[in-house]
Amino acid sequence: MKPRLAVSLRGAGVRRGDRWVLRGITWNLRPGGRWALLGENGAGKTQLLKLVSGEVWPTPRSSRAGAAQRAYGLAGDALDLLDAKPRIAYLGGERQDKYARHGWDLPVRDVVATGIHGTDLLLSKLQRLQARRVDSILRACGISSLSRRGFLSLSYGERRLTLLARALVQDPDWLLLDEVYNGLDSEYRRRVDNILDAALAKGQAWIATAHRAADVPRGTTSLMELSGGRIRRVKPLRRQDIERLRAGAEERSPEPPAKSTRRSRMRSASVSVSAPVLMRLSNVDLYVEHRKVLHGLNWELRRGEHWSVSGANGAGKSSFLKLLYGDLFPALGGRIWREGMIAGAPIFEWKRRVGYVSPELQTQYATGVRMRELVASGRHSSIGLAEPMSTADAAAARRWLKFFKLLSVANRRPRELSYGQLRRALIARAMAADPEILLLDEPLTGLDPKQRAVIKRLLERLMRRRVTLVAAVHHAEDLPGRMCKSLRLHNRQARVEDSYFAT
Repeated sequence: MKPRLAVSLRGAGVRRGDRWVLRGITWNLRPGGRWALLGENGAGKTQLLKLVSGEVWPTPRSSRAGAAQRAYGLAGDALDLLDAKPRIAYLGGERQDKYARHGWDLPVRDVVATGIHGTDLLLSKLQRLQARRVDSILRACGISSLSRRGFLSLSYGERRLTLLARALVQDPDWLLLDEVYNGLDSEYRRRVDNILDAALAKGQAWIATAHRAADVPRGTTSLMELSGGRIRRVKPLRRQDIERLRAGAEERSPEPPAKSTRRSRMRSASVSVSAPVLMRLSNVDLYVEHRKVLHGLNWELRRGEHWSVSGANGAGKSSFLKLLYGDLFPALGGRIWREGMIAGAPIFEWKRRVGYVSPELQTQYATGVRMRELVASGRHSSIGLAEPMSTADAAAARRWLKFFKLLSVANRRPRELSYGQLRRALIARAMAADPEILLLDEPLTGLDPKQRAVIKRLLERLMRRRVTLVAAVHHAEDLPGRMCKSLRLHNRQARVEDSYFAT
């Protein structure tokens, strides 16, 4: 078995502006190590992975200028960063978002091939052995059938598996996996498990961040936990650590901010067939990037109903929610009727009544807008603000930033926040609109157990106030209580399943 890379950090820190996001990090990473990296949103997990990978430099310490804070070694010999970086593969949400942000719709095979040289785009034709390596990795990851598809036409989970294949193609010594299971259904999770089993057999090492017990890869042996940018504990991973992750989601949440009088008067009541219809879809075919996603869809949403939307990766869940929101439209012959919307009315008028959260919306907000403006933009269904915030905009933004404990980052920009913090800000944005309907696409992805519990309780209280909820999730435990209907997408068809109540 070939020698593998060792990494050591000695009192390392990372500073962003006037704030230390990591401080005093001492950590020895021996070849073949298998680590779970835990910590609350904003603890510094992603920055630590970037520090290990060489994507981020340690901030010099004035008291010990010149002291080595990060070192790499191979078979007892020191290695410089230039030689060490090709031996480390980092996979995180930012890379996945980067393709969408820049409109890089490369074929899947080309995306995987860029991993050979560590570039964003394929700069030269593959040599024969390199091409064989790419095809072998595509087969190992079970995505050969996607090889000619454009990356941006893939589902969230399909993109994640493609980028994992990209990381593997360089045969790295270390896999740095930032929430690698996010957005994956059970079949794709099984594939990732098998991929990591094969990595273990080859002597490859990994560090995997996780907020859920199910997201700690099997075979993981050690645990590092961060809190506030500092090491809280380093220890062997035990069963009780996994149980602690499972129990963490039982935290209770505060009451949501008071809503407008119009909403507050709406109290819980059983939904009947006499409840007003908010939306009706008739004979809808939906195409995305010239591919049929849904066929012959007939469905209606009544006020006060709460629907879960399920289906495998690529089944069309995200596209279905975009259709409801008004970002996608049915093919000729299909029809969407929306309450209060006359023919020819701008879709903007509908969007003002709807709160929407999705991974793609998170990608769109990788801009220069500040958090308070991001949240306020929910009142206008816009990406950013076209005009200065009004008094009402500012009040709504402050109210929801405070609820989600984000006031301290109100003046930061999206790329200065952790993935979980930005997801909470987008939920705050949806709530700032005082919505009648909430459309949520994997709303709890990237959140730590405490924040997942906070948002689940918030949704339950909103549902009691007759806010109508449609949520697409892979984890049943992410559904709030009182969900009463289920729509399953499979083979371009939608099937209403038996009513049930989530727990």
